[in-house]
Amino acid sequence: MTDAKRDMLRHAIATVAYRGRKAVDNAPDSFATFRSSDSSRTPAEILAHVGDLFDWALSLARGEQKWQNSAPLPWTQERARFFDALSAFDVWLASDQPIDASPEQLFQGPVADALTHVGQIALLRRLSGAPIRGENYFVADIVAGRVGPDQVMPRREF
Repeated sequence: MTDAKRDMLRHAIATVAYRGRKAVDNAPDSFATFRSSDSSRTPAEILAHVGDLFDWALSLARGEQKWQNSAPLPWTQERARFFDALSAFDVWLASDQPIDASPEQLFQGPVADALTHVGQIALLRRLSGAPIRGENYFVADIVAGRVGPDQVMPRREF
């Protein structure tokens, strides 16, 4: 994989971290178990799935192809797991280890799916009565490698 493709994947992961932190931070205690309908997943179930996506992405990069369906942890622990899974995948991409999957497939599968689910969590925040502010993400300070819960403040919210 070329460095440019690795760098783009790392930037995409940092984007998931930035948007994900905004979607999960400062949510009320009841948010983790909120359901918009009887058949919908809770935010904790969705976040657990996102953690599974990045565990899967790392297994794909290592050539192991391993999937698991994790039961959601308590919200604080699930939030930490989300950032830990992002970090583990980012560390692998930042290393000189070979990547045993195409960057395009890694993006179109687990990374793009994670972006969709982060959007679902943000939507559920609004439906649950705890909306987050919109933001001009084009000007956000998103940097490859910054994949933890400590993100910079938004530059332009509305």
